[in-house]
Amino acid sequence: MGLPARHQLESAFVLHQRPYRDSSLIVDLFTENHGRISVVARGVRKAKSRLAPLLQPFQPLLISWFARGELGTLTAAESNGPPFILNPRVLISGFYINELLVRLVHRDDPHMDLFQAYLNVLQKLSTLPASQFLLDEQIALRGFEVDLLNELGYALILDHEIKDGMPLMPDTLYHYFLEQGPQFIDEHQVRKVIGHHISSTGNDVVKIHGKSLLDLALGTFRDASSLRESKRLMRAALAVHLGSKPLHSRSLLNRLRDPSFKS
Repeated sequence: MGLPARHQLESAFVLHQRPYRDSSLIVDLFTENHGRISVVARGVRKAKSRLAPLLQPFQPLLISWFARGELGTLTAAESNGPPFILNPRVLISGFYINELLVRLVHRDDPHMDLFQAYLNVLQKLSTLPASQFLLDEQIALRGFEVDLLNELGYALILDHEIKDGMPLMPDTLYHYFLEQGPQFIDEHQVRKVIGHHISSTGNDVVKIHGKSLLDLALGTFRDASSLRESKRLMRAALAVHLGSKPLHSRSLLNRLRDPSFKS
């Protein structure tokens, strides 16, 4: 076997951790230059571990590790700045974006632009103004979801029709085919066209107005209905790639919050 690859002082964030053997953890990290990695943090569950307080979500880190295969070994970690402090009302949203990264980003697949998008959304969630708390939280989440799908190669079409390439009209209601994009369908043809496109799941089409798609593309939402429609589209678009296993963070969020503000 070849020598293990060694990496030094890489910017990173903890996404998830789970117990490993008697005193260690397996830690999923999102790194700036190597994407998502998994490492063993040896001995960090011991009472006097120096690293345990650092290996927490939303704490910027500099980490060092070596790897031979998929599972590496953490050799050092230090703070890379103050942690992002999320208000308890949005803490679950932070865990939600972490869970999306764990579920959708392949190991050892670099995504430097996505790392910056992750930094940006943490900054937004940690500095939400009290006057527009819930609204700005949802806007931040929608923006990150769009960035995530773009970076993974699943970018949504948000500015033109798929049939003829015509620009979207704000007040027009479109049928968004998740594997293709938005299409205006005359009401007399709805059944025929949707029947031709839709799969056996029955969940491949979302009705949405042009203004909601245009707002989603810009990351600015002109009204509550636009934000609601965009949320519904993003949930459906992510479900295509998440599969049938539910998100733990979303299940918890749904129990704690008013239904109109689910992620």
